[in-house]
Amino acid sequence: MGNRAQSIAVLDYGMGNLHSVAKALEHVAPDARVLVTDNPVEVSDADRLVFPGVGAIRDCMAEIRRLGFDVMVEQAVGEKPVLGICVGLQALLEHSDENNGVDCLNILPGRVRFFGNRLRDGNGERLKVPHMGWNRVAQTLDHPLWQGIAQDSRFYFVHSYYVEVADALVAGSCDYSVQFAAAVHRGNLFAVQFHPEKSQDAGLRLLKNFVNWSGA
Repeated sequence: MGNRAQSIAVLDYGMGNLHSVAKALEHVAPDARVLVTDNPVEVSDADRLVFPGVGAIRDCMAEIRRLGFDVMVEQAVGEKPVLGICVGLQALLEHSDENNGVDCLNILPGRVRFFGNRLRDGNGERLKVPHMGWNRVAQTLDHPLWQGIAQDSRFYFVHSYYVEVADALVAGSCDYSVQFAAAVHRGNLFAVQFHPEKSQDAGLRLLKNFVNWSGA
């Protein structure tokens, strides 16, 4: 598809670094129309969808369902390239342990787990939760969104919960005492636990790859 005059919808349900994501997309795709939107028509008409999210999953899911975005995201996954970011990834799964347990969108099989408060690194030093800062991501398969990104590149994370999915869905993994899925994929969907908009060159390259990705 390339950087033609396409439209990219950044789903606005009040829970995410929406404008940071939009600015990063505008940087890598200056010819695209980037819309931060809660308008169902604009989301439906867009060539591709970005599904971001930060904060507590209970609040995110409440707003997603109140606005009817649960149906909208599921439809988009079957029709166009979709990129999930952070809680946008977690919301795609069946269930999260956060907030005493919350049912999510059930678009992907898997669960969201708490890191716990007793994490240790290889030297026995205690690791803080949330997992916050730069960490290496190992690419576990050859996917178009990894094009031009070196193996074990560092990306920026901020999260206390991680996704647990089948190996077949994992596109990238990360280690923080627990080995977890840093990126997952299926069909037209690619979703990451890290924040590409905060991950400098590697993150911007992933966003550019998404803009150019035709989907499965």
